This record gives sequence, C-alpha cells and structure tokens, in this order.
Amino acid sequence: MKNLNILLLFAFLIHSCTGTGTKPEYDVDPNNREIVAEEVLQTSSYTYIHANEKGKQYWLAVTSTPTEKGKTYYFSQWMEMTDFHSKELNRDFDQILFVGDLATYPIPAKSAMTTQPIPQQAKTPNTKQDVHVEAVEGGVRLQELLEDPNKFSGEKVKIRGLVTKFNSGIMGKNWVHIQDGTSFGEAFDLTITTNEMLTVGDVAVFEGLITLNKDLGSGYFFNVLMEDAKVSNQKVY
Repeated sequence: MKNLNILLLFAFLIHSCTGTGTKPEYDVDPNNREIVAEEVLQTSSYTYIHANEKGKQYWLAVTSTPTEKGKTYYFSQWMEMTDFHSKELNRDFDQILFVGDLATYPIPAKSAMTTQPIPQQAKTPNTKQDVHVEAVEGGVRLQELLEDPNKFSGEKVKIRGLVTKFNSGIMGKNWVHIQDGTSFGEAFDLTITTNEMLTVGDVAVFEGLITLNKDLGSGYFFNVLMEDAKVSNQKVY
C-alpha cells in the first residue's frame, strides 16, 4: 500500500513525457479516454486542446504543457465547466473539460501500479503563472511564507491562491498546488493537502497547518507544506 501511495503521488507531481506507441502491457484505468489534438492554443496559464475523441469533438484545458497538434493523448481525470471565459484568449467556451492527468500513454489502473510495468515518466518543473491574486484579510502572501517559513511553522495560516494542479485520493487526501503571483527566489508555489474538491483555475482561500521539511520517502520532500486545509470563497479565475 505504501508503494502504491508513493507511485500515485509521483503521478501527481510530474507530467508524462514518454509514449508507448503500442498496446499497453498493463491494465488501463476504466476511466481512460483517448483523444487526438486537432488544434492547440497555448497561454501563460493553460494549454487549450481541440480534441477529437472517436469523432466527437470538444475543448479541454490543462495546466500549460508542451502539446503537439495531431498527437494522441490520454486522460482519466476531468471536470466539466460551462460558460467558461478565457481572459488571455478573449474567448468563451460553452463547455470545456479541465483535465488533471493528461499523458502520452493510456492511464494505468491502480492495480497496474503495483503488479505490472508502466511507462517511465520524467519530472518537469512547475511553471510560474502570470497571475495576481489579492491577499485575503488576515492572511499571508506566498512570498511572505516562502521567505521566512520558520515564522509560520506549526501555525494555521490563510492564503488565497490560484489552483494550478489538483489530484484526488492520494494517501487519503487531495493534493493541490497554488500560486498567487508572488515569489521568493525561485520558489513561487505551495503544495496543500485537503479533503475539498477543486479544479485547475479555481481561486480560493486555503486555511491549514504549515509543516516544514515533510519527508514522504522515495525522494519526495517538501520544504513547506500546508496540511488539512479548509477551503472557502472558491471561484474561477
């Protein structure tokens, strides 16, 4: 079970960069969907893909990632939004899927993660988003937290931020990355655990306990982590 949890966390923290090109030699997630990217629009925050899924066409969006027109992609986690307006594209989407696990190979079933070989994945750095999220009253900015984390260690704090990554059900928790447009050195985002459901593009207030130097094993170490956060004032950026 521990190995399964670490592998699932690994999938959350990284993006896929390797395709299989053949029928996978592992069990595929029952929610796996396969699309061909017919059009790709890049913005500072998102990659918008005009997808063709067995003749059905629709738009989906993921956190900005290199994507090629004409290439096949897969995903198993999504949330549908209606009447979504993209500020950077100045375009309205009647319906769009926000996808959390776009990959270049079929998404493995959870059982396959522990019993069968799966494609190798490689780490890619988070991308700093061009956003400005106002601070919440009585809260802190990410710059303040990241500059002097010892000041907040073991304390419950509030931060308003934009959700740039989200994945659910890992180690019994949902995992979130947020940014607010501020930074300290090369650090510009915060990882949060919560029981709340969110989607990429949400802006919300997070209130949770700040933990420093959290070691989850297998090389996954968090200098600063907000744990068991409560979420309020949720809206789409």
